[in-house]
Amino acid sequence: MSSVLDPLGARYAYWLGLPAEDTSDTSDELPEEVRAMPVILRIERAEPPGRTPLLEAAATAALAVCLDERAEPGGEWAEPMHAWLDNRIRKVARRARGTHWAAVQDLPGITVEVEGAQARALVPGLVVETPKEVSRLQISGSELPPDEPGPVPGGVPLLLLNPHVPMTVGKAAAQVGHATMILAALLGDAERTEWAANGYRTAVRTPSVARWKELHPGDDPEGAWRRDRVVAVRDAGFTEVDPGTLTVLAQWEPEQGAS
Repeated sequence: MSSVLDPLGARYAYWLGLPAEDTSDTSDELPEEVRAMPVILRIERAEPPGRTPLLEAAATAALAVCLDERAEPGGEWAEPMHAWLDNRIRKVARRARGTHWAAVQDLPGITVEVEGAQARALVPGLVVETPKEVSRLQISGSELPPDEPGPVPGGVPLLLLNPHVPMTVGKAAAQVGHATMILAALLGDAERTEWAANGYRTAVRTPSVARWKELHPGDDPEGAWRRDRVVAVRDAGFTEVDPGTLTVLAQWEPEQGAS
């Protein structure tokens, strides 16, 4: 199976163990070398998508780009993917509609649709070289009302949004994209193959406070993965949340669900 995400898996526990203030320390970066994966959310004015299916589409699209054969060594996406994964894993979610949505379909990436909601993750690149088709899209204004997604389907991993931390749909889209990548990085070949056969689909839910506390890895991320098959996304806090905030828990055993 793909080794593209190996660098992410190798530093997962280290990142969770950093002091909160260190997660937002960019003193070792040059602005012109910052890289990010654009995640484009289709939000039409007349018929906006449901919040949950849009997040599920974004989560799948981000991972699909990483594990596409074009991201493998020698592939046309290999160089930009390696450069991105070797540094901070940034994503920038933007909203698009109409002709602007159509325009980004011509850029390298993958579009995923879930229950009519569409998201397209693009191959990461230098932020200073963001294509005009993307840079003209708005980052803010991407909020959607809460929905009631229903029971968690079997056979897909569960992505749990922090019930203590409100996030816009754009912020949450980036976070669930991080979650699928970390999860895939820690899975074995057989599990990743099983997930691939299911199109890397997920279920995004907001758990009860009690369930969040139960699954929270605390200071033992390796134990949480071993016992509960749970990984955590820790945000650097550049937007919306405080540095070091855990935004999403991803669980490989979806049948446990969210209470």
